[in-house]
Amino acid sequence: MSTLKGKVIIITGAAMGLGLAAAKELAAQGAHLTLVDYNKEVLEKATAEVRQQYPGIRLLTLVADVSKEDQVKKYVDETVKEFGRIDGLYNNAGIEGRQASMTNYDLAIFQKVIDINLMGVYYGMRYVLPVMQKQQYGRIVNVASVGGIRGVLNQTPYVASKHAVSGMTKNAALEYGQYGITTNAIAPGAILTPMVAEAFKEINPEDPKHAETEYAKANPTKRLGLPEEVAKVVAFLLSDAASYVSGQTIAIDGGQSNIYGNV
Repeated sequence: MSTLKGKVIIITGAAMGLGLAAAKELAAQGAHLTLVDYNKEVLEKATAEVRQQYPGIRLLTLVADVSKEDQVKKYVDETVKEFGRIDGLYNNAGIEGRQASMTNYDLAIFQKVIDINLMGVYYGMRYVLPVMQKQQYGRIVNVASVGGIRGVLNQTPYVASKHAVSGMTKNAALEYGQYGITTNAIAPGAILTPMVAEAFKEINPEDPKHAETEYAKANPTKRLGLPEEVAKVVAFLLSDAASYVSGQTIAIDGGQSNIYGNV
């Protein structure tokens, strides 16, 4: 069933991983998409892939760095110019940064993580919300990660930025719910994206699958999640089926967050 047929949705970080998986799921449900990423070459490849699989939808692709306010404003303005409205925003772009203890963290990298993960999400909402308010309709899904509901060893700026995303999500829900806008966040756990797969190769170059299996032992499902599983939750939150769900941060982690107590 095409629950998103004709809806106009922006996806940031759309070139790979969770962004690309969402693009395919939303396209399969009939949505028209603006795909945003900073990597032009990879974005073009992803766009061609989506077009080939779903030739009936309209696609706009824009190269942008979400940490730059003027570039975020531009992708919002260009989407309105192309489609006349914005029904949904999937604020997905983000980076992990590096692994280091709190007192030894490189400050330049710290700032970069905050600029992309926090300010990039804020800028997206800052410029999309007025469009949605005028329409009296909108759906926003921000990516918080399990790093937004618990601590993660040696990733202070990542955890700080993702907790902030969860907080902004709650505030947007409070401030803009009266205009027919819902705002939610998702908290994916270990999802088998290309970035995660590469990390397992670094851990065990000779047998990355073994490294993945060992890591997954801590999860109740004994496996990692798939990008497609996250995409289906995102599609639900962007649809009218979730019209009374707002201000929530939803863990997509196979239940692993329950190990850590209240979140």
